[in-house]
Amino acid sequence: MKQIHDTGLIPIIRVESADVAFRVADAFLAGGVNIIEITMSVPGAIDVVKQLVEQFGNKVLIGTGTVVNGKMAIEAIKAGSDFIVSPNYSQELIETVLKHSKPIIPGALTPTEIYEAYTFGADAVKVFPCGNVGGAEYLKAIKGPLPHIPLVPTGGVDLETAGPMIDAGAFALGVGGAITDKKAIKEGKYEIITENVRKFMDIVKAHRK
Repeated sequence: MKQIHDTGLIPIIRVESADVAFRVADAFLAGGVNIIEITMSVPGAIDVVKQLVEQFGNKVLIGTGTVVNGKMAIEAIKAGSDFIVSPNYSQELIETVLKHSKPIIPGALTPTEIYEAYTFGADAVKVFPCGNVGGAEYLKAIKGPLPHIPLVPTGGVDLETAGPMIDAGAFALGVGGAITDKKAIKEGKYEIITENVRKFMDIVKAHRK
């Protein structure tokens, strides 16, 4: 969790093939980030996680996202995932991950949901879909009464909204489409993804100063 906070960015791979996932992962690392989240929606996601863990070992935090229940969580952890991310939360999911001594960042949206997920044992709470309900202003409103809960806004985080979300108190940013540019992938221009990572990393550093 310290590494996630210090980096301030969780770049998300949600693509249509394992081959593309590996190429995107390489592009992320070239941009200087040491965290990767592979979503379970990637075909063969578990095998992708295994291979990335084998390839990068302890150099990179490999997380698995879109994990919606304890069974999926166990599968991802057995594959070598360092942390688990979910669009939802349940006591069963959170407790399963904690039993395996891994960090869990489940998704929630309302103040009640966010508080309950944290009470169940979440290490941080993914505020999703943050951009649809006000972005940085919503995050700031939540942090007012719940300042002790680490929040990871996801959904609607782009180069314009990232800075204000850090200013609003984001623990880290979950970023998918704004980094993993579909047009760049289609054209085979993975250097654009690398540059996107660098831009987000620069924003995090600048706004944390």
